[in-house]
Amino acid sequence: MPGFLQKLLPRDQSFFRMFVAQAENVQAGAQAMVDMLDNFSNPAAGASRVETYEHAGDVITHDIMKKLNQTFITPFDREDIHELASRIDDVIDLVDAAATRLVTYRVEKIRPGVLGLATTVRDATAQIVAAVRVLEEEDHILDHCIEINRLENVADRQCRQLIAELFEQEKDPVQIIKWKEIIETLEFATDKCEDVANVIETVTLKNA
Repeated sequence: MPGFLQKLLPRDQSFFRMFVAQAENVQAGAQAMVDMLDNFSNPAAGASRVETYEHAGDVITHDIMKKLNQTFITPFDREDIHELASRIDDVIDLVDAAATRLVTYRVEKIRPGVLGLATTVRDATAQIVAAVRVLEEEDHILDHCIEINRLENVADRQCRQLIAELFEQEKDPVQIIKWKEIIETLEFATDKCEDVANVIETVTLKNA
């Protein structure tokens, strides 16, 4: 009977629009991180700009959760809506964490290759946007998930290379600790992008 009722009752499709807004906000935050690293003349201002997207993401995530609690029939499983919103929010949290550390640790100069890693994070968030935009129609959505997985592998290789170079080139142990944490935080953001892709794949397979 519950399945029959779900077919009869309208589902609230506004969740899809909210997920698009959430994903686009994450991409904008990741782009702000790239811009910050590309022009590191005022890191505090750059980090503040990234933080605005993190705060906006919190608001959107809260709105999704609130709507989830108020909606009787959802477009897909409630637990998957909760999981997708949480995982997308994780990405911008980590991007913001990396930006904040650059200021907190008083970094004066960006190490070679870190901008490339941040660009990979940005590219992965762009694929999240592309996937979420077709979440309702499920049009070639798995292609975007595959690309996110590929970019996560790219980021993993970049991270290993950057840390290897860090230990080879840097003699100050404090600088090693600082940069290792910044690099790994950026790479962890792509791990969270992959988590988003996994949720999207689950939703797609459940509704196939």
